[in-house]
Amino acid sequence: MASIPVSVEEDYGAREEGGQGHFIRVIVADSQAIFRAGLRKIFALEDDIRVVGQAETLAQTVSAVKKFSADVLLLESAMAASPAEVVADLLRQAPQLRIVVVTPTSDEELTLELFRRAHGILSREVEPELLVDCLRKVAGGESWLDSQGIHWVLEAYRNQNTRPAGARPKVQLTPKETVIVSCVTQGMKNKEIALRVGTTEQVVKNYLRKVYDKLGVADRLELALYCLSHRVVDANAKVPAVPAAPAVSPENGNASAAAVAASGSSSTGKPS
Repeated sequence: MASIPVSVEEDYGAREEGGQGHFIRVIVADSQAIFRAGLRKIFALEDDIRVVGQAETLAQTVSAVKKFSADVLLLESAMAASPAEVVADLLRQAPQLRIVVVTPTSDEELTLELFRRAHGILSREVEPELLVDCLRKVAGGESWLDSQGIHWVLEAYRNQNTRPAGARPKVQLTPKETVIVSCVTQGMKNKEIALRVGTTEQVVKNYLRKVYDKLGVADRLELALYCLSHRVVDANAKVPAVPAAPAVSPENGNASAAAVAASGSSSTGKPS
C-alpha cells in the first residue's frame, strides 16, 4: 500500500502573507490518518496554530522537517524503535525545531528515556485543551511534562541521588550565577529575575546559558531538577529584594506598575 505524500496546509502561505501575526507552525507526524485528521481539526479552531506539514512514516517525517519551516514537530513515538535517538537525529538536522513526542499511553520508561531530548512529552489520551497549551508552551521555549511525568522524573533524580557519587566533577557557580539559579528554582521568569538582581533579561539569559553548559542541563526544568538532586544552591540563600519602584509619572507609570506586578507573581509550579 502506497504511503501518502508529505503535505502542507494549502492556505498557510496566504494567511501568513496577509499579515495576521505570527503562527505556531506545526508538522504532524503520526502513522494513523484518523489521529492526524483529529489534530488538524483541533488546531483549525486556534487562530495562532497552523499545520504546515504531515507525515505517516519516519522517512516522510525526515523529509517534512527538511522541506517545511516549522516551529514544532508532533512526533508519534511508535514510529521508531528508539524514539529518543530519532529525536536527537532530527534536532541535529534542525536545531531550531521543538519536538513534542506523543506516546500511546503514559509510560514511565519511555518518559525517562525521552526526557533529556524531547521538549515535550504527552500521551494520545491528552485532552485537546492541554494539547494546545503544550504546543504553545513548547513553541514559546518552555518544556512540557504532565504531573505524572514530573513525578517520574523527580523520583528518578531522587533515586540517583541515593547512589554513590559518580565521576561527575563538582561545579563551582559564581555568586551572581548562584543568585540567578536560586531565582529559577523558585519559579521566577527572566523578567522577574532581572528586576531582582538589577540587570536586563538578556544578561539573565546569558548567565543561564553559561550555567546550563556548566551543569550539563538543557533547560530550566532540568536545571531545577538538577539543583533539587545535587543541592547546587542553598535552600536558605537570600534572593535580593525588588528595587523600590520609582515615582509614577506619565512617562514611567505603566512600566512601574508592570514591575510591581511581576515581582509578586512568581510561578507556583515549582517541584517540592
